Amino acid sequence: MAGKREENPAGSSNNLRGDVLRVLGVLKVATVEQIQQISAPHMSYRHTDKPTPSKRKQARTALHTGALSDLRKHGLAENGGQIPGGDTLRNLTPMGLKAAARELGRPVGEMGNPARGAGRTGASHPMTVNEAVLALLRPKPDLAQLASEPADVRAAAQAAVDAPAGLGTIASYATEVALPATGTWSNPGKGGAQADIVITAPEDGVPLLFVEIDNCFESAQVLAAKIDKYMRFGQRKVKDVDGKERPMWRTRWWGPDGRHGDRPHPPLLLVFNRIGPRNPHTVIAQSVALTEQHWKGRTYEDGFRMYDGKLPIVVTSMKQIQEHGPAGAVFRRFGRRQNQTLPEAIGNPRREAHDARQQAEYAARQRENQEELRRIAARHKAEKEASRPVCANCGTRFTDGRWKALEPAGWDAPRETHPHLCDDCKQRAVIAERQAEQAGTEPQEHDQAVPEQRAEGGWLSRFRPGAG
Repeated sequence: MAGKREENPAGSSNNLRGDVLRVLGVLKVATVEQIQQISAPHMSYRHTDKPTPSKRKQARTALHTGALSDLRKHGLAENGGQIPGGDTLRNLTPMGLKAAARELGRPVGEMGNPARGAGRTGASHPMTVNEAVLALLRPKPDLAQLASEPADVRAAAQAAVDAPAGLGTIASYATEVALPATGTWSNPGKGGAQADIVITAPEDGVPLLFVEIDNCFESAQVLAAKIDKYMRFGQRKVKDVDGKERPMWRTRWWGPDGRHGDRPHPPLLLVFNRIGPRNPHTVIAQSVALTEQHWKGRTYEDGFRMYDGKLPIVVTSMKQIQEHGPAGAVFRRFGRRQNQTLPEAIGNPRREAHDARQQAEYAARQRENQEELRRIAARHKAEKEASRPVCANCGTRFTDGRWKALEPAGWDAPRETHPHLCDDCKQRAVIAERQAEQAGTEPQEHDQAVPEQRAEGGWLSRFRPGAG
């Protein structure tokens, strides 16, 4: 124990340090409270008996503060300034990013760069990114960890558990991800985008989603220029390891192949956080008009649209996703008139409904065809039964085998001797005929012996030697 204490003076466990590495490996820079809220959400419901908010926060985050202290001792983490509220920012060193890559199971080349110096300007944008991750992830508290807490605390935690789930796990997220329009993944060229968040949660209906955070400081023209870059990245194709040309994004992430010529680019979610001077509604309306060529699909007579080669763009607000999460109908896709849940907004519900109707109609036709075939088969069977021969002796209908035996055979086949009798009656008739033949044969043999006897005692006997 003494050795472990010397190696990790704050006494943190391997699991706790691994949690911190995973969170910072994704967020790049975060406060201790944000790390705790993601990796140990049950702690947010503890220490409610402390007298002040600051003391409650200090008690909730004590374990993670200790883990960060131990990581800092090993050169894996460091302090990165403060945010306006006074909380210290934490980030990983280059060596810490490598350790986080192992914890997350990712290549080191996909981890990005350390977020050193983010706190010098208050880190308002990284903090908004972190809040968006929390709002979309919606970590659930472990109720088993709160068994000894007061009833009202357990009730609050239960309400969080019962609320709609978020998307994926912390490993489903990445931040500050370069999307190169030129250059390579490791050395992006000019003209590319940088996604604030990338989410891969196919198990929750979101195979791949790029997220752009807007604190309402940028004009619609600047935002439209960013959307142009996302479009350029989506259109870019490169040779994959098998020598075949594919969209560049498919060489790193998975996404549905699309069907029937409908292959949109990965969707983009715009999250507006209203802390800047610009009105997000005005910016959104202008952006819709400026980027129509990127997102507008082709309308079909059946009422759905195809988005082949288009960029699905969805908007929402930070306040809405914090209150409702991805399962809430708080997402509006460019070109649509109503809010939807996130999976619906990035998908194509009308197309899916059209396909479902077609499949249902096809299934109905198949059932009708099968029913018609059953009716035809039943009619043929009834007709066959009506024409089935009946035994002339006992009135029993012929079996299939007996009926088949009456069918014409080859010229050398034996002739059917009793075509009007069933198997049993035929067998009895054959036996009776044989018995009759045997009965008729015995008297004939007796009669043939009589002339012979008569010959011995008749007139011919007089010519025998010695006769008379």
